[in-house]
Amino acid sequence: MKYFFWILLLALLFNNLYAQTFLQEQRSNARVATAFKTKEDSLRSQFAQQGLQWPPKQMYVRSFKYDSQLEVWVRNDNKEQFKLFKTYKVCALSGALGPKRVEGDYQVPEGFYCINEFKPKSEFHLALGLNYPNASDELLSDSLKPGGDIYIHGNCVTVGCIPLQNEQMEEVYMLATLVKTNGMDFIPVHVFPVRYSVTKSVEYFLKVSRDDKIYQKFAINVKEVYDYFELYKKLPIITVNAKGEYVVF
Repeated sequence: MKYFFWILLLALLFNNLYAQTFLQEQRSNARVATAFKTKEDSLRSQFAQQGLQWPPKQMYVRSFKYDSQLEVWVRNDNKEQFKLFKTYKVCALSGALGPKRVEGDYQVPEGFYCINEFKPKSEFHLALGLNYPNASDELLSDSLKPGGDIYIHGNCVTVGCIPLQNEQMEEVYMLATLVKTNGMDFIPVHVFPVRYSVTKSVEYFLKVSRDDKIYQKFAINVKEVYDYFELYKKLPIITVNAKGEYVVF
């Protein structure tokens, strides 16, 4: 039993050391350092005004393509519901509604991803990478050239990513950095075609997908996760079956 205790203690110490090293590495970059210097007090104040604990422990990002919105939700632990911190405007869009399926199609992916890269020296100011292609994309996208390098980033330009204005991107990047420092290695990012609660958005989706039964089925599939979160303000367990379809538990 005592050996298990020491192994657990060493693991905790290692994780804490890694987290602090990660934060130091990020803040050693001029852009990230400037963002913390100019925005940390403001973010702390915004959290306090909304009754949210600072710094955030967990974070969930939800984006809606047609509605050009990106939401940041936060909570303190797995037992709590997520609370909406802020909705940002996605300031540019390439491609059309529909998931990304091949390199060079300029499509913003749709589906369920996580942040797998922090890029403080991006040519697009600051950037957070998404793990596209995910398990579903690997089955449904072009097997040789599915594409990649999908980011949430600044500079308000895009050829298939999710762009924000630089000042907004600095906030999102800082929050993601703090959450990762606090132990959340996989920050979920869900990208939906439309906000399903907005009639105009749903009508537009139905219009553009009228002759595309495959896309309609895909959109209904991802809507299960949207509905679950709207009901519980928690994320379901999501797996992928042999057909590349998302399975929600």
